[in-house]
Amino acid sequence: MNKKAVASTAVPEGLKLAGKKPRKQRVREFFVDFGRQWELQSMILPGVIFMFIFSYIPIYGLTIAFKNYTVIDTLDSAPWVGLDNFKIIMSDRYFWDSVINTLGISFLKLAIGFVIPIILAIMIYEVSLSRFKKVVQTISYLPHFLSWIVLGGMLITWFSTSGLFNELLRAFGLISQPQNILLDPSKYWWIATLSDIWKEAGWGTILYLAIMAKIDPTYYEAAKIDGASRIRQIWNITIPNMKMIISLNLILTVSGLLGSNLDQTLVLMNSQNREKAEVINSYVYRMGMAQGDFSYATAVGLGVSIVSVILLVTANKITSKLNDNESVL
Repeated sequence: MNKKAVASTAVPEGLKLAGKKPRKQRVREFFVDFGRQWELQSMILPGVIFMFIFSYIPIYGLTIAFKNYTVIDTLDSAPWVGLDNFKIIMSDRYFWDSVINTLGISFLKLAIGFVIPIILAIMIYEVSLSRFKKVVQTISYLPHFLSWIVLGGMLITWFSTSGLFNELLRAFGLISQPQNILLDPSKYWWIATLSDIWKEAGWGTILYLAIMAKIDPTYYEAAKIDGASRIRQIWNITIPNMKMIISLNLILTVSGLLGSNLDQTLVLMNSQNREKAEVINSYVYRMGMAQGDFSYATAVGLGVSIVSVILLVTANKITSKLNDNESVL
């Protein structure tokens, strides 16, 4: 093809810019549309102001992680120490013990606690008796509305040497001498995991039940005509329609692996099980509030936040690959 033919097939410059409005016109149209909807737009202003005050302004406080800050200093007067706080973190044995405990408890909660709400939601959805379904939902939701102070007190009482748990074990002949299970460090991870599932599993079914309520019932009718069993219908219809919300919950759960429940830890942790109960959040709380080392605690919190963002992005990439490159975020 010669140069004249190439020139004749080129798109004129005027046509290239025909579909794109000038910048001034786009800005003018934005403000015109904003003026037409000022009542609706003004409704978000309190949320924007709240986020700016409590989410963006405090970011400046992260500079404490790079300073030697004390209660008699201000953010500007505290001396800079660079990365010294982070170097201390890398050599702090107690911090790494809390990391191991956090990951151990979080992975147990992920492996067990992530699946149970899905199974429970499917079981509730499959129940045909509406009254029985409401009773089950109410009973499963109830622990979520109780604070860890209340639930922790119940667990401490149940697991005591004269509590319900030991009495049941003795009644079935499983033990001869009662023991306080909360004082046994080797059992704490399971206690933290199972008690968290007990508290949150029912509440975690709400999103799944909402999604399942929107599934077209004709899918199940067609499957019944084809002779599909209930298990086959759940596997081929229910679960695929829940794929996106399951992926979203998985992303949020993975991103929070380093954020174990502080309330639960403070209630159930004691001097006997501390070696297995201390998690990153409780360690930061102890270093910052109890010992007053605010710079060190801020440095730990900043590092955890960075790792959590990396986990969030990684989980989103993996789930998008599993969902045909369709991201849920």
